[in-house]
Amino acid sequence: MKNNNPNGILQSTFENSIATLEFGHPASNSFPSDLLNRLTNELNNLSQNPAVAVIILKSSGKGTFCAGASFDELLEVSNPEEATKFFSGFANVLNAMRNCSKIIIGRIHGRAVGGGVGIVAACDYAFGTVESSLKLSELAIGIGPFVIEPAVSRKIGKSAMTEMTLDTEWKTATWASQKGLYSKVFANQNTLDLEVISFAKKLVTYNPEALTEMKKVLWEGTENWSTLLYERAHLSGKLVLSDFSRNALSQFKK
Repeated sequence: MKNNNPNGILQSTFENSIATLEFGHPASNSFPSDLLNRLTNELNNLSQNPAVAVIILKSSGKGTFCAGASFDELLEVSNPEEATKFFSGFANVLNAMRNCSKIIIGRIHGRAVGGGVGIVAACDYAFGTVESSLKLSELAIGIGPFVIEPAVSRKIGKSAMTEMTLDTEWKTATWASQKGLYSKVFANQNTLDLEVISFAKKLVTYNPEALTEMKKVLWEGTENWSTLLYERAHLSGKLVLSDFSRNALSQFKK
């Protein structure tokens, strides 16, 4: 699907108890606030839909899976309240994924940066391709991956999280698979799609009540995210207004 909508696209399709939730934005599938809010609402809706047993989360196109936060919007925020509200959008999405009663399968076809890495980590099971490299570049723009850190550390541990954060270069899909972000990595998108659908179809043969209860077990110990992620959003909001961050964002945009 070619995505020329300046506000981004979000749509859900349904087949045999499987909901495929697709997001997209013309700027490398990055997230402005509006798209974050729409994704949160749709995740909450699907969580309550009795006809849905499994969710496949994917993004549009064949390039980047998700470029994280919208730099255009970050440059427009002018006060701590606006900045905190923006980063809270990512906190809302992560908490919606955590609280969702359905197993979420991530279909990660390409690169993920910043907040996109957090979304990958918050999937219950993620498949990638050899093109699905990842990067946390937040320190380079004067902030840090504070909001998504709990999600990423939950999957790969503090040591690997430290490596991703301090060494802001790309990590390969193989590295991500070895650390636990991807369950499997495939050579191309065609194979990826076949395997994602096959796995989703297997899951819907299971007792849906058992899947829901298993999801709760998998996320035990994250109850503090309902406050922690918003505290982190406030910290990010403060830092993004610094002169360092303003200058760095401007340079990155150029």
